[in-house]
Amino acid sequence: MKRAAIIGAGFGGLALAIRLQSAGIATTVIEGRDKPGGRAYHWKKDGFTFDAGPTVVTDPDCLKELWALTGHAIGEDVELMPVSPFYRLSWPDGTNFDYSNDDAELTRQIAAMGPEEVAGYRRFLDYSAGVYQEGYVKLGAVPFLDFKSMVKAAPALAKYEAWRSVYAIVSRFVKNEKLREALSFHTLLVGGNPMTTSAIYALIHKLERDGGVWFPRGGTNALIAGMVRHFERLGGTLKLGDPVDAIETMGDRVTGVATRSGWSEAFDAVASNADVVHSYDLLKHSARGRRTADALRRKRFSPSLFVVHFGVKGEWRDIPHHMILFGPRYKGLLDDIYNAGVLPKDFSLYLHHPTVTDPSLAPPGHSTFYVLAPVPHLGKAPFDWDEVGPRFRDRILDHLEERLMPGLKDAIVTSFHYTPADFAGDLNAHLGSAFSLEPLLTQSAYFRVHNRDDAIPNFYFTGAGTHPGAGIPGVVGSAKATAGLMIDDLR
Repeated sequence: MKRAAIIGAGFGGLALAIRLQSAGIATTVIEGRDKPGGRAYHWKKDGFTFDAGPTVVTDPDCLKELWALTGHAIGEDVELMPVSPFYRLSWPDGTNFDYSNDDAELTRQIAAMGPEEVAGYRRFLDYSAGVYQEGYVKLGAVPFLDFKSMVKAAPALAKYEAWRSVYAIVSRFVKNEKLREALSFHTLLVGGNPMTTSAIYALIHKLERDGGVWFPRGGTNALIAGMVRHFERLGGTLKLGDPVDAIETMGDRVTGVATRSGWSEAFDAVASNADVVHSYDLLKHSARGRRTADALRRKRFSPSLFVVHFGVKGEWRDIPHHMILFGPRYKGLLDDIYNAGVLPKDFSLYLHHPTVTDPSLAPPGHSTFYVLAPVPHLGKAPFDWDEVGPRFRDRILDHLEERLMPGLKDAIVTSFHYTPADFAGDLNAHLGSAFSLEPLLTQSAYFRVHNRDDAIPNFYFTGAGTHPGAGIPGVVGSAKATAGLMIDDLR
């Protein structure tokens, strides 16, 4: 039996592990932290359960497929609950827009922004359906290993004007600025600036329309736990709390891994779900590792995040599961975060309220929340977050209390925050980036880190830094692409 090691137990690593183990490859996942999940880590504090990162589950079929490979069903381990509305979008003037796949209600709200916008939205939906078919269905799990594969995809990319930004494409179809923001903000969920991210990412709208938005009972961490249970049911091994210190090599091949505790093991192949720069740094005795890590450091990385987790008294039933609180600026705020590297005085915030869907994540009569603000990564804003963080947290909570949640600060039972420095320290994320490489057209598909290294034929990648990119469907798709390569190579 061939043996494979996977570094990192995030969504990408666990999805790849399930696929390899299902194919009869003895697979060991090595995770440096005390719990699996990667960016989907979690904490339990004072009776509250806090998910660290991804909380929007789309395309549940890509997850169900992991169980179906061996005749199982995801329902054996995970209950996915529908979320509606998908998001409530809110602007400072009091305008709210409940975004869902209820076509009649969506049409009514769009018409309220301007009757002429309905026809424009229909044309945008057709466009989104086209790029979804070309960019996600056809190419989402196909590895781009050589430039010829990129040339082959070029006609479809040209047809949908992939060189334009999502915001530019949306603006072609609708004129109302709030509606433009409502239809373009999704790229922020995968680390992309709507003003520069390729229009191909407009596929997210169709992905949500068709597949809905879901939340696992027990939190995103319950989905991770379900993936671990299924992987171990298949005979896989998960090693926790022991970071990989080196990927061992001989000539042009990897031979195994060594961890901080002194444990080492030989493997026929190694895949990394860790940060791509950190992964190449682990090739400590390979010139290929040093050269590639240095080249990656010159690329553009996505921003980081500042996240405030808080448990509060009260159920706050009028606040839906997901809210986007837009600020007074859109393009200007994005420029501050992506280009200028400053902490602006105004915010655009994502508010997560899971207990409105699953009350078990807080004590009776209480609620769990987190509020997330995109912020520059450490390369653009090397702040001392130990100093800046508490002040920024207070500004965010003051804003929430004034705008949406009167009495919030008096209701808080427990709280803590997570900064770019934590992304860098806990996750080895280069520059504290929350989403790895920025999803520009020039850093996508063939131009992203390849699913299999070009020079080391048994070294592979899965996760946000490789094709197709960040987000749960993206990293699960990367695992499918990488698994296909590994299974073929190990036969």
